Amino acid sequence: QLRLVESGGDLAQPGDSLRLSCVVSGINLNHYVIGWFRQAPGKEREGVSCISIFGSTFYGDSVKGRFTISKDTGKNTVFLHMDRLKPEDTGRYSCASGPSSDPSMCGLSTHDYDYYGQGTQVTVSP
Repeated sequence: QLRLVESGGDLAQPGDSLRLSCVVSGINLNHYVIGWFRQAPGKEREGVSCISIFGSTFYGDSVKGRFTISKDTGKNTVFLHMDRLKPEDTGRYSCASGPSSDPSMCGLSTHDYDYYGQGTQVTVSP
């Protein structure tokens, strides 16, 4: 059974760092792409980052240069390391899995993913 479980969300101050984890079960990370999404109250879900089957990484413009996505296929876990956090990074962060016809690519659209985890809350406030 496919399951994605996020952890690592917390209350942080601007400039702090956090690392989110997404433990995946039921699928092999060598065959699926994983994306991170976030949703703030009253806003649509936003694609933050994704990692392809081959390990290529992609980022949304608002987090480029501050966030880093990585994966440990042996542990079936995907990480999102977030540096220099800003108040606008506040939101519920979810990981999602999806198929890919190109193992070197992944997308940041919700339409690219089939399954989402429950999410973990990140709040950035002075």
